[in-house]
Amino acid sequence: MKQEAILLLGPTGSGKTPAGELIEERGFGGHRCYHFDFGLHLRNAGDTSQPHLTLDESEKARVAKVLALGELLKDHDFPIASKILQHFITTKGVTPEDLIVLNGLPRHAGQADDVASVVNITTLILLDCSAETVLKRIRTNAGGDRAGRTDDEHDRIIQRIERFNKRTIPLLDYYREKGAKIVKVDIGPTTNAKDVWNKLS
Repeated sequence: MKQEAILLLGPTGSGKTPAGELIEERGFGGHRCYHFDFGLHLRNAGDTSQPHLTLDESEKARVAKVLALGELLKDHDFPIASKILQHFITTKGVTPEDLIVLNGLPRHAGQADDVASVVNITTLILLDCSAETVLKRIRTNAGGDRAGRTDDEHDRIIQRIERFNKRTIPLLDYYREKGAKIVKVDIGPTTNAKDVWNKLS
């Protein structure tokens, strides 16, 4: 039986990471939760100055290149993502009764098919946020999670929003057809993780 998971969806700046951290802290539906921030783990894996327990040197170099170009991992790179996710599950001591809160993986239907080999996504939480609101939130760091980010230039933000709308939003239909529960939370310029939590609970 595969590990059950929740998928947090939302454009850059919508507050997925703070929401995921709070869900991990408080649990969800009576289950203990573990927040898997794929972007964070990917950036750590791409830090060529640090050893990584899972990836070999060629895989680390591939991750570093993807990050430098502001791209996503290609479908054929999924073994890298799978190694990072499985390492997370193992080192956290996740049990079958626990939930993984996925943030940043999968990003599109091609990855969803591969992710299904590792976890069973039964619920999607969509943090619904317009492009205008995203720009305001990132400018004011409304989620409190942008400190230290070096990729928040205006053009790159717009690029990520467009990519989200084109490639990630179709995941809603993908999982709806598989019977997953879809929960939509409207995100405004000042919405924080506690606001999200209150709407979920």
